[in-house]
Amino acid sequence: MTDPFPVVNGWLVLDKPVGTGSTPCVSKVKWALRQLGVKKPKVGHGGTLDPLASGVLPIAIGEATKLAGRMLDATKAYDFTIRFGEETDTLDTEGKVIATSDVRPTRQDVLDILPGFTGTIEQMPPAFSALKVDGKRAYDLARAGEEVTLDSRTVVIHALTILDADENSVTLSATVSKGTYIRSLARDIARTLGSVGHVTMLRRTRAGPFSLKQAISLDFLEESAKARALIDEVIPLEAGLDDIPALIVTPEQAKLLRHGQRLFGHPAPPGQHVAMEGKTPVALVSVEDGEVAVLRGFNLGPPL
Repeated sequence: MTDPFPVVNGWLVLDKPVGTGSTPCVSKVKWALRQLGVKKPKVGHGGTLDPLASGVLPIAIGEATKLAGRMLDATKAYDFTIRFGEETDTLDTEGKVIATSDVRPTRQDVLDILPGFTGTIEQMPPAFSALKVDGKRAYDLARAGEEVTLDSRTVVIHALTILDADENSVTLSATVSKGTYIRSLARDIARTLGSVGHVTMLRRTRAGPFSLKQAISLDFLEESAKARALIDEVIPLEAGLDDIPALIVTPEQAKLLRHGQRLFGHPAPPGQHVAMEGKTPVALVSVEDGEVAVLRGFNLGPPL
């Protein structure tokens, strides 16, 4: 069978459902690409989502996988619900109850304390996390009944607002820096209110430049692959670099960068840029004192 799409480079944004892990989602994208005839598709995700969480999961394809690590550092946004009265060992609905409280904060109570959780804060990660302690995953130690002690970390909560509230719970929207644990945020908010709580709903609404508006469902992924329409859903590689400026280079300069060589005496301002030859991304580069150095080169070739 002739392959009309031998090479695919870019992003698919999935709306990951509850109950499915990030790794199976990557496998499903690989399957879908094979249905299109893509040979040995290279696929990775831009930030794990727990099985109990839903929402935006950027999937990098081909040369975009070189930017997947950068997506891990991106600002992300979440909607989440805290149910008051019970704290679990996992800080979500999967765990066992380890503390209870009769205190049920009002909407105004929550509103009053949110400023204290906005900006730069210190946060203790949950014991049930993928962080390593003496070379072992914290969640493995916690599941084995061992006491897990993790260091606090500095994170940034850019925005925190109330979406809804009733007598037993509150639903919040948060925009946060990398390394922020929403389950820990929920735990600390409940404790500050003189109660305890755990997360009953967690939905990622944005990851870097990608939002739910661009996301497709797993069902649509499978259907469009069979209909050979999935290629239309692939977002260009450079969309993952929307937050940095473009640096236009000549064909001669592009050739040098593709060979990992540096450019000298370039007038571009210092910082990171995406070098572009016309509409083709050449490399993620760093500029300092007129010297352009390649951070990540893209094997996309010059335009035909």
